[in-house]
Amino acid sequence: MTQDQALLFALFAVIIVLMIWGKVRHDIVALGGVIVGTLLGLVPAEETFSGFAHPAVITVAMVLVVSAGLIRTGAINALARVLSNPDLPVSLHVLRLGAVGALLSAVMNNVTALALLMPVDVATARKAGRGAGLTLMALAFATILGGMLTLIGTPPNLIVSSFRREALGAPFGFFDFAYAGGIVAVAGLLFVAFVGWRFVPQRQDSGAGADVEARMRDYVTELVVPDESKTIGRNKAELRADCEALGASLIAVKRRGRRVYGLPDTIVLEVGDILLVEASPTLLDEARVELQLAYPDGLAADAPRISLAGEVMVEFVVTDQSRIVGRTARQAKLAVDHDSVLLGIMRRDRTLHDKLRDTRILAGDILLMLIPETQADSIADALRLLPLGRRETVTMEKRSVAAVVMFALAIAAVSLGLTSMPVALGAVVVGYVLVRILGVEDLYEHIDWPVIVLLASLIPLGVAMDTTGASGLIAEGLAAATAGLPAWVGLMALMVATMFISDVLNNNATAILAVPVGIRLAETTGTNPDSYLMAVAIAASCAFLTPIGHQNNTIVMGPGGYRFSDYWRMGLPLEVIVTVVGVPAILLFWPL
Repeated sequence: MTQDQALLFALFAVIIVLMIWGKVRHDIVALGGVIVGTLLGLVPAEETFSGFAHPAVITVAMVLVVSAGLIRTGAINALARVLSNPDLPVSLHVLRLGAVGALLSAVMNNVTALALLMPVDVATARKAGRGAGLTLMALAFATILGGMLTLIGTPPNLIVSSFRREALGAPFGFFDFAYAGGIVAVAGLLFVAFVGWRFVPQRQDSGAGADVEARMRDYVTELVVPDESKTIGRNKAELRADCEALGASLIAVKRRGRRVYGLPDTIVLEVGDILLVEASPTLLDEARVELQLAYPDGLAADAPRISLAGEVMVEFVVTDQSRIVGRTARQAKLAVDHDSVLLGIMRRDRTLHDKLRDTRILAGDILLMLIPETQADSIADALRLLPLGRRETVTMEKRSVAAVVMFALAIAAVSLGLTSMPVALGAVVVGYVLVRILGVEDLYEHIDWPVIVLLASLIPLGVAMDTTGASGLIAEGLAAATAGLPAWVGLMALMVATMFISDVLNNNATAILAVPVGIRLAETTGTNPDSYLMAVAIAASCAFLTPIGHQNNTIVMGPGGYRFSDYWRMGLPLEVIVTVVGVPAILLFWPL
């Protein structure tokens, strides 16, 4: 072992220990690691920040932005809304929701896929009278498994493909991962759906799950029936049932400024009717989209709001210094001067129900306002309001077709070899900005910068594993340990070792560490390097034993009420299944 190899192993050991310790953020640890590597002469100075220009890093950033666009238009949420069925047995519920989560993870960031479906799972559990912890871990594992299906399904696939291009001259294709990864994903999904969830300890919900479904307060809000609404001609009883199915409550129907009284099945909705609906902002917007309703424009009570730009719902606290204290929304000219609509008022923990535009606003009130996305801060300053933490983005459902078409064209272009993935996704991002699905002002907010820094910092260190001969040294050790045994034993050993490291280290970092070893192991044994690359791609994604191995595991820990020791109960047999199924699947499609 040379001095450089010893230093590099020691540096990686320190990085791994610090990441497991968890007191310092992973991205800071990785950035510090590449700086130390440069100072020690292990990484050339000119290559220290080369990872930020790496195609894998650019692609991860683009995937996050495109995912945000698909969410904003409601293209994905529309699918999620039809999946909540509390009458299904747990196994079938997990199978259906997990299958959708896996498919979403194949074309978008798997953290985003989980974020979309987790509220559906929590709401279904609440309606079925069971704890969300019974199914949330299975859903998280399903979304991780789905990432194995495509090039963009999970960052380790991008990393493996990029290393293949550098080592063998060409990257993997978009669907190359689906052959072996698909078999593993199906086997894993069947396990978590019919067996795995039964291994999770059942505990009383801590109440955290409720926060997933509705993190903002419930308000009573006016919604307008526009010309194209499918509620026209339906009666109040039918609409009340529709609202309840969507997690909202229909309070009353108003027509020409007055409440309509009568039996619910005799009140038939007309264009211009005002519906008083009580719900959290998230569920309110879902109900608006599903029932084809509109927010009021703030000027005329029965006029729908028409907006060509992104909008958000924001909660503001009215302070003593606020300029609207003692005034109504109409008097304050919120709609005329600030292009804003007052959607709800909460006063002393009580939601006001009627005549919002003509209610005098008092100090201490909490206001729910619909405002242009780019003007939240300026409106708060102008009116001297105190914004609360969370904003709810309003769905731009009329642009969902454009969003899906652009994304589908990008995937088709990559699949046909017409362009590379970073270029295709970059074109989608530009398209989303041009058609105003995403605003330039908040474009970079959708990128998970700690993940980007982590990847970009570790890539030069992964290259140093190869240039210093450290990866070759590990490969020789694996080859010596499996000498005289069939070649697939070495493949399985690499896969098991990669999975173990991924359980305690970020999966992106694991892929960067393991890929050079796989390539050198193939060279040492004179076998097909693609077999080892696929083994690394699958194994690096399979972090099921701990809550720190993958972000999705961490996300469900609080809402599910899980403990650190709960994960191995379902995760250990799942990793055994991944190994037992994965090795033959790899050998079938990528023979040694």
